[in-house]
Amino acid sequence: MSIVLQGLTKLYGEQRAIDDVSFSIGTGEIVGFLGPNGAGKSTTMKIICGYVPATSGTAYVLDTDVAKDPIKVKKRIGYLPELNPLYTDMYVTEYLRFNAEIHKLKNPKEEIERVIAATGLTLERKKKIGQLSKGYKQRVGLAQALINDPDVLILDEPTSGLDPNQMSEIRQLILALGKNKTILLSSHIMQEVEAMCSRVIIINKGKIVADDSVDAIKQKLTSKNAVRIVKFRESINMSELESLVGVKEVVLEATNTYRVTGDGQINLAEIVFNFAVAAKTIILEQQEQSESLEVVFQQLTKNA
Repeated sequence: MSIVLQGLTKLYGEQRAIDDVSFSIGTGEIVGFLGPNGAGKSTTMKIICGYVPATSGTAYVLDTDVAKDPIKVKKRIGYLPELNPLYTDMYVTEYLRFNAEIHKLKNPKEEIERVIAATGLTLERKKKIGQLSKGYKQRVGLAQALINDPDVLILDEPTSGLDPNQMSEIRQLILALGKNKTILLSSHIMQEVEAMCSRVIIINKGKIVADDSVDAIKQKLTSKNAVRIVKFRESINMSELESLVGVKEVVLEATNTYRVTGDGQINLAEIVFNFAVAAKTIILEQQEQSESLEVVFQQLTKNA
C-alpha cells in the first residue's frame, strides 16, 4: 500500500479536526477525498505529507512512518495545497529550478522541461508568477508538486480557478499520472471526481462516513430511494405530489420537469402516473435515474 492511515486523530485544543481516521490506498489508485468545509480533509492531507503532526495514530507513506522520517516521505511525495503558496516575484522557470535544488535533483533542467510541458506552461515560462492568471498559478503549483517525479501525489483542489478547457487538460494529466502513481485528491467539483476517481472517501465532522467505489456508494443510496425525472404537459402543484405517501422530495429541474424522490420500497412510477391522472395532466417523459455523487455527498454530510 502506498498510503496507510491507522486511527489518525488531530486535536486543536478541544476541537477534534479528525477523529480516528483509517484507510489505505494502493499504487495506481486515484482516490477522491470529499467533505464539506471544515470536515478535516486538508488536515488529513497535511499529516500525510508531514507538514502537521498527528495527535495520535499513525500515517505510513510507502511503508515509511511519516512522524519518524518525514524527510524520506517528502522526497517521494508531491503536494499541492489548497492555498497554493508561490513566490510571486520569481519567474516560472526560476521557481521550478528553486524547487529542483531543494530536492537535489540530478538532472534539474530535464525535470523542469518535463513538468513545464506536462502542465502547459511553455508559453508562460519566462513570466513572473505574479503576472499569471489564477489558472496558470495553479499550474505552477502542480508543476512544483511533480518536479521530483513523486510516487505519491496529494492534490488539494487541483482544478481550483481553472476554466473548463484547463480543467479538462489537468484532468487528463491526472489520469495519465494515475497509471503509475498513487493520487489522493480533494475537490468540491463532483463531476471532476466522478470523471477521475475510481474510489471515493467521504469525511464529515472529522470521521469517515463512506469509503468505496463511486458506483458502489451511489448504488447504496439509490437502493434506499426511487428517483425519477418526470416531464408533465404543464406545471404541477409540487406540494401535492410531495404529500403523497412514499414521496420524499419533488424538485423542479426545468420547465414542467421534476425530479421526484421516493422510498425505495414503493412503485414510484405508479404513484406519479396516478397523480397525473388526478391532476388531469399528461406525462410527456419519465425515466428512472440513479443518485448522482453530488446527491450522495449531500445526503451523507447534510448534518454538517
